Amino acid sequence: MIRKIHTFPDDVLRKKAQPVENIDIEISELINDMTETMYSQKGVGLAAPQVGVSLRVVVIDTSAGEDPGALIQLINPEITASEGEQTGEEGCLSIPGEYEPVRRYNKVTVKALNPAGENIELEAEGFLARAVQHELDHLEGVLFIDRIPPYKRDIVKKHIKRRIADGDYGYAEDIKS
Repeated sequence: MIRKIHTFPDDVLRKKAQPVENIDIEISELINDMTETMYSQKGVGLAAPQVGVSLRVVVIDTSAGEDPGALIQLINPEITASEGEQTGEEGCLSIPGEYEPVRRYNKVTVKALNPAGENIELEAEGFLARAVQHELDHLEGVLFIDRIPPYKRDIVKKHIKRRIADGDYGYAEDIKS
């Protein structure tokens, strides 16, 4: 089921997500719904808070659905190591239409649970590392605009306020309602 994506400045995007205590049918459905929602918007990542659920769950596919083996689903992920640096443009399904360069680690190691409840370790580099860090930020209530200089953040926020006032912010189904 495709879920509604919550957009900035929705409060759920600023809360620290809670750990998943038990991987049950509800968590499995959440993961499946998040994956379907991400693909429906041609995104490369989605965190549970973005669909209004304050739990530590993310899905990532840097191929945007082009490579069936590229889907990564993580529960309670934590970065355990990082190195290097990269800067690249980022956008976010929760801040549609806004893109800014963000500095991130070039390589990260993440420990997490997979949907079967097994401990896994993921090593990510380049664009995948960027996507992982972006999604894990969501679990801490951090948005990519928090990682840009304050003057740029102010410009983005003003732009969003103007788009909200014009009724041109969010997704078509949100704007209609």
